[in-house]
Amino acid sequence: MKITRMLLIVGMLLLSTTGFCSNQADNSKQIDKTIKVVVPQRPAGQKDVLALRCDPIKTVRIGFVGLGARGTEAVRRFTYQKNIEVVALCDLHQWRVDSCQRMLQRAGMPRAARYYGAEDAWKKLCQRKDIDLVYIATDWVNHAPIMLYAMEKGKHVACEVPAALTLDEIWKVVDTAERTRRHCMMLENCVYDFFEITTLNMARNGVFGDITHVKGAYNHCLWDYWGDYNDNWRMLYNIANRGDVYPTHGLGPACQLLNIHRGDRMQTLVAMDSSPVSLPAYLSMHGKDAEAKAVKNGEQTLTLIRTVNGKLIHIEHNVASPRPYSRMYQLSGTRGFANKYPVEGYALESKDLPVEVTGGKQFTAHEYMPEESMLKLMQMYKDPIVKDMEQKAKEVGGHGGMDFIMDSRLIYCLRNGLPLDMDVYDLAEWCSLIPLTKLSLENGSMPVEVPDFTRGAWNRIKGYSHAFVE
Repeated sequence: MKITRMLLIVGMLLLSTTGFCSNQADNSKQIDKTIKVVVPQRPAGQKDVLALRCDPIKTVRIGFVGLGARGTEAVRRFTYQKNIEVVALCDLHQWRVDSCQRMLQRAGMPRAARYYGAEDAWKKLCQRKDIDLVYIATDWVNHAPIMLYAMEKGKHVACEVPAALTLDEIWKVVDTAERTRRHCMMLENCVYDFFEITTLNMARNGVFGDITHVKGAYNHCLWDYWGDYNDNWRMLYNIANRGDVYPTHGLGPACQLLNIHRGDRMQTLVAMDSSPVSLPAYLSMHGKDAEAKAVKNGEQTLTLIRTVNGKLIHIEHNVASPRPYSRMYQLSGTRGFANKYPVEGYALESKDLPVEVTGGKQFTAHEYMPEESMLKLMQMYKDPIVKDMEQKAKEVGGHGGMDFIMDSRLIYCLRNGLPLDMDVYDLAEWCSLIPLTKLSLENGSMPVEVPDFTRGAWNRIKGYSHAFVE
């Protein structure tokens, strides 16, 4: 009996071991099924532009291309900037150019040169010798062509999000920035949100310990806004394209928290989406049944990303469903937690915080810290950028002030010959979710490699930081 029982146990162990080996083999096969993405060889004679410094510009001369809602608002904000000159304005429509011209005049600023009418009128603006920076706020499909042309003409460029839509566009932008040695910044304003930039400063100072998981999103029902886009370009893009087509508001702050291409990099992603329902319903409601049947963009797109250092990023996109706005900003670390939507707060251990913050109260990281303590903590770690311009930013406005801070940092760095807060590799990485999520979805949600847009230099800089004059 004892022998029989012993044989039975041994048999079970062998089966268990066999199963384990089988699972291990299956995992290896799964890894082999990751979709490989080609990283083109860097052109001969080029080198990376990490921490790029260019000659200081005493007065930054700017040409604005695209004067719709975002472009016009940018011109308005720049009437509050110092040490700049608005040299030229460009849009398809003359009335928009004239409207911005009047805005400059009301601010007591010189008249700008005007370009309008022709689809490529922006080329004449880029050809001017008296422009240092081309500021782009057109429809998405024109972003990359304008950036490329402007850099070829020796201009620095700042472009609204998303700045590039395909891997081919992204690599052309990276290669052109490296070859021309021009700054190429995507205008991702959400990294300057007061809560997010303060939380980033806390993270850099170790408040949350080792950050292991971050979340970001663009969940924003656009039913009331679809008609605001010239020739319906944004809806048309959502009809024609599957994937996370607008990832940067959530991904940008997440990547800064994890020091992406400054000690870590995104390695693999997987995307899933739900079937489109609300966008087709919206189109049918407006008598566009043919377009309703053609919608490719999912109701909700979810993306999971794993980094080289074993960190996780979760990104969402939903512009269709009725729901409160959310960028889902959240981080989990070994010492604490931060969250912005729908509840803004921190979860930390009172024993790890100074009494100036806790006020002698005791609390744990299993619950949000008291609001009084949270406000004291945020004041303690208020970023120097916010300290310098918070009041002015709130007066000028632009998404609560973060747009003004974004513009001000851009001009500050250009004037002082400093590296910009966001470089061309940030642009490339954050925009790459557009083609990479599409690739994953169209292949049954298979894992997809995220290219190393720095081509091997992602670990040279240690930690994200803002540049200041010493």
